Amino acid sequence: QVPQVESGGGSVQPGGSLRLSCVVSGYSSKNCEVAWYRQVEGKERELVASIGRDGIRTYIEAVKGRFTISHDNDKNVVYLQMNSLETDDTAVYYCAAERRMEYSGGYYCLTMKHLWGQGTPVTVSP
Repeated sequence: QVPQVESGGGSVQPGGSLRLSCVVSGYSSKNCEVAWYRQVEGKERELVASIGRDGIRTYIEAVKGRFTISHDNDKNVVYLQMNSLETDDTAVYYCAAERRMEYSGGYYCLTMKHLWGQGTPVTVSP
């Protein structure tokens, strides 16, 4: 069963905004990596934005200054605020969230990229 459900996509005009949400169920991602990817039909899925295990936010050049990734640790919900949308942002957006695995000595982060959700489509057109 896929643990994450993405939502918030839609159709907007250039310059518009959308806020994507990704609800991750069944585990915690606290202090682990969370990220948003996007995929255009016929192309490879690409990383758009991430919050690393060190808490550092990283963005691809194309979205810097326009997109903001955030993570509600308590609810394990990952957000992507997208402003000043452009036609090139049209894609299906997916999230990925590592799973925090606790053990007696501490914890480690387990990748969950073998499980992808349905994604949420974003269409930007005049």
